[in-house]
Amino acid sequence: MVIKMGVLSSLEPNGVFKYFEELCQIPHGSGNCKQISDYLVQFAKNHNLEWQQDEMFNVIMIKEASVGYEDVEPVILQGHMDMVAVKEPGCDIDLEKDPLRLRVEGDYISADGTTLGGDDGIAVAYALAILADDSMKHPRLEVIITTEEEVGMEGATALNPSICKGRKLLNIDSEEEGILLTSCAGGCRAHTEVPVEREDASGVLYEIRFAGMLGGHSGTCPPNFKLTAFPSHERARPSSLEQETFPVCLYLN
Repeated sequence: MVIKMGVLSSLEPNGVFKYFEELCQIPHGSGNCKQISDYLVQFAKNHNLEWQQDEMFNVIMIKEASVGYEDVEPVILQGHMDMVAVKEPGCDIDLEKDPLRLRVEGDYISADGTTLGGDDGIAVAYALAILADDSMKHPRLEVIITTEEEVGMEGATALNPSICKGRKLLNIDSEEEGILLTSCAGGCRAHTEVPVEREDASGVLYEIRFAGMLGGHSGTCPPNFKLTAFPSHERARPSSLEQETFPVCLYLN
């Protein structure tokens, strides 16, 4: 496959989109983060940064303060490197191995036949552009890029941030452009077991399919009462790709 680079080269800020396009050449769906994690480690080495990579492939990169800013409180920049890797039916891209095919249409960047990974690749691109800019005056910068955010925040759960000194964190992963939230944040997971008794049954097997619904993000669409078709064993898919049908089997006596 021919990799088409330079699609975003005319966009500003140039450094951000340069790194974003590089990231899009590396497959990085959830569960497939080693290659992009190693890319970040190599970036840190190339720029003489302190770095840490753990067994979950989380990466921390640290750039010491500029001259005159040594006494300013450190700032943590945080995002995640994994993306929801989904493609349209018939798309020949292997999301485990192939780069994305980027395109620019007006004010929007998209990927041909697949999800783009702007969530949260743009955070990684912002952080890399800032770390690479030696003309920028800054306090100590601590960049935390986690893995497996899209499937349960396993990377963040395993993270050991002990090398970080900052107490103020900018999380670059939100829903609305131009809106900043001042808060603390956390998460929890509940595991519930319900006892089930099974027995043999006979009857007619029916198959019910749900399709043609709007779909969308599980965190933002429920308040808008958007109907979504997806099975209980799969993640909700982006609205642009939520056109598949999913079987639900009922045994009726």
